[in-house]
Amino acid sequence: MKRILAVMSLLALAACGADGEPIQPSMNANVGLGSNGVSGSTGVDFVSGRVTMGVGVGL
Repeated sequence: MKRILAVMSLLALAACGADGEPIQPSMNANVGLGSNGVSGSTGVDFVSGRVTMGVGVGL
C-alpha cells in the first residue's frame, strides 16, 4: 500500500508540469456497501489536451 501511495505521489508531482504548462490532477474516491461488505477505491486522473492518464487502486 505504501508503494502505491508513493507512486501516485510521484505521478502527481510529475504531472504538475515542471517543463511547460502545469497539469492539474483530479482525485476521486468511492466507497460501496454491498452483500460482500464494504469496498473502496481511489484514483488520480491527469488530463493534457486530448490525452488522459489515470491511476487507481481498489480496496
